Amino acid sequence: MPVESLPAVHLDISSETGPLRQVVVHTPGVEMERVAPSSLPQLLFEDILWVEHARREHETMCRVFAKVIGHPDGVLQIDRLLLEAFRSSDARERFVDLLCRLLPERNFQAFERELAELGPEELTLFALSGVSALPINAQPLPNLLFTRDVAAVVLDHLVLSHPATAARTRESIIMRTVVEHHPAFEGIRDRVIKLPPGVTFEGGDLLVVSPDTVMVGHSERTSFGAITSLARVLFERTAIRRVLVVNLPKERSCMHLDTVFTFVSPAECVFFPPIMDQRGLGNVFTFTPGDGPDDLRCRLHDHVVDALEEAIGTPPRLIPCGGDDPLSQQREQWTDGANFFAIAPGVVIGYERNARTYEQMARNGYRVVTAEGFLSYHAESAFEHGEKIAIKLSGNELSRGRGGARCMTLPLARTRLA
Repeated sequence: MPVESLPAVHLDISSETGPLRQVVVHTPGVEMERVAPSSLPQLLFEDILWVEHARREHETMCRVFAKVIGHPDGVLQIDRLLLEAFRSSDARERFVDLLCRLLPERNFQAFERELAELGPEELTLFALSGVSALPINAQPLPNLLFTRDVAAVVLDHLVLSHPATAARTRESIIMRTVVEHHPAFEGIRDRVIKLPPGVTFEGGDLLVVSPDTVMVGHSERTSFGAITSLARVLFERTAIRRVLVVNLPKERSCMHLDTVFTFVSPAECVFFPPIMDQRGLGNVFTFTPGDGPDDLRCRLHDHVVDALEEAIGTPPRLIPCGGDDPLSQQREQWTDGANFFAIAPGVVIGYERNARTYEQMARNGYRVVTAEGFLSYHAESAFEHGEKIAIKLSGNELSRGRGGARCMTLPLARTRLA
């Protein structure tokens, strides 16, 4: 849609499961077609995707979101937002300046003037795929598919990511450019949180439990320094009063908290038992505000259930990814069986291939349907939430990228739960 027709962005995320109102995504495009097998380790990507099929799968997911949201500006494509931001020469110059300063090893500064002189379409193509008429060796951005990691919204504030690897720095610069220069984001720029240099934070490690509690994973991608910095600024600037921290193995197999734990309703979670069912002081702890502005109080918990019960006021129901069989748990966590995305309370979407996990969802009262069946059923009517539904997305290609439905979404606003 034309940039002038996009209403002002309104940030409001007070839970993981409130009815979705607006979300940022990225449907795979030309950048995915430029991924070579030899570059996979450098790009932190797992496989070569059949791009045409991956696009169709992603478009089906977006159609589900649009049906539930019910208004035309609910699903925003990040490449479109970037193109619209680049209509401003200031945005193009700022983007190139950040490239040169944050990625000095890529030697973009040798072509700083030429890059800034590219038009909006040419610079957008370069930003996503690395393609330009200039003699620059720039890699594509296949991980932009996972828009969750470029930022996180907490209540009415937006936290910009500090990626742990140079391979994902350009994604962070793209999001920063959109926020700083797209007209729709003008009204929220005084509520953008930028963490200090030297720390690392990615949005897949942050879950909004309730209007006063967030849950953060201390993972291979999010550093302890980022967590303490985030806790202090949230306590200072928002109504958050509890930061629940989960220590994760510093391994790629569980690179973010949402690869082993997600909410599917306000008091139900899908979890990966080998990691999230461990007991022992130090695995889970809570930060609360201290006496001074920078002081933090820390309290240890024996189990994540204890901390969550305190936060939500009731013991959460834990649904095991992969069921009760340890091998199935490992296999389905590997293909993002724990990475559900809630579109409304008890209405969630994930990958169809995780059959044992969907069996568990059915045992917990969910009606299991395909994405196509969901869309067909609601083709002539608006979606009205009234039952628990687990939607199966055929993600045979998307799942090869090692990220699930939550990874592929950056929610900006949800309706607040009563």
